[in-house]
Amino acid sequence: MPIENIQFKGDVEAHAETHLLHDQEALNHALHNSTKEGLPPISVSPLHGKFTSILVNLSGARNVLELGALGGYSAIQLARGLKGKGKVTSIEVDRHHRDVAIANLQHAGVKVPDEVEILLGAGLEVLPKLAAEIEEGKRERFDFVFIDADWPNQWNYFDWGVKLSNGPGSAIYIDNAVKNMFVEGVVGDHLKEDGLDVVAQIGADTRVEATVIQTVAAKSYDGIVLAVVK
Repeated sequence: MPIENIQFKGDVEAHAETHLLHDQEALNHALHNSTKEGLPPISVSPLHGKFTSILVNLSGARNVLELGALGGYSAIQLARGLKGKGKVTSIEVDRHHRDVAIANLQHAGVKVPDEVEILLGAGLEVLPKLAAEIEEGKRERFDFVFIDADWPNQWNYFDWGVKLSNGPGSAIYIDNAVKNMFVEGVVGDHLKEDGLDVVAQIGADTRVEATVIQTVAAKSYDGIVLAVVK
């Protein structure tokens, strides 16, 4: 397919959303309510969200860790991927975002905190507490980790994701990875010697095997890192 066809990316997305996305009322409400409450419009796209839901389902995950709840849009999708057979534990640093997310989840019929629990606090403060709870037998390890939080801490979040994972076969997903490769000057026209190269760090990590998947959509050109614990 000629690269020139990228001009039709919006048409492709609209066609796919029309035919592949069903039962969207709760998700549309989450987006509209988040906007009304002043949250930034940075949730994953509808098709991207469905992709994460399918990945959770395919992986057979029962316990999902999310870093960055925002308005709960992704948490709804992750919970749907579990199909009532597990739990999402989400971390959100902003109290207002957390409250909006809880309201959106409840509107979607998601049981809080039984199906989705949102922990308030900075990720690097909450994650050690989760580790302690796991060691004490109060919490299970995570089969799937979805990272969509502040980029400067991506490697630390990834490292914690591996530490808290359920071992071989557990998946770790980093959103916006390609966009931030350009922001950090790892690739592109404006290279930087001190750019944060999370992909290189993950590539040197013998605990996992990983890939980068580039994506194009009406919203933007971006991509993800998907890793599996060995």
